[in-house]
Amino acid sequence: EVQLQASGGGLVQAGGSLRLSCAASGFRFDDYDIGWFRQAPGKEREGVACIGTNDGVTKYADSVKGRFTISSDNVEKRVYLQMNNLKPEDTAVYYCAADSWSTWGDSGWGDYWGQGTQVTVSS
Repeated sequence: EVQLQASGGGLVQAGGSLRLSCAASGFRFDDYDIGWFRQAPGKEREGVACIGTNDGVTKYADSVKGRFTISSDNVEKRVYLQMNNLKPEDTAVYYCAADSWSTWGDSGWGDYWGQGTQVTVSS
């Protein structure tokens, strides 16, 4: 059974940090890119960051560049999203997803999706 388990969300003040974790199982981890998405109430889902678990190539949305860092632990089959200097506009439910084929940014990106974890940043 494929599982993507996101955790690590919470309530933090503006300027603070959180580290999200995505635990993957049930598929060949090294064959997939893992991405983080977020969706705020009333807004469309937004791709935040992506990492190629096979080559380590990372991509970021402009809104988080310089503040968020995505990394992977291929032994533990986990992907992390270190979020620093958080802003109220980062408040959203964050999801991790896996894709073996699509190009990051494509509307259909994501073969597998996990449940979300809530991140709330207070001003």
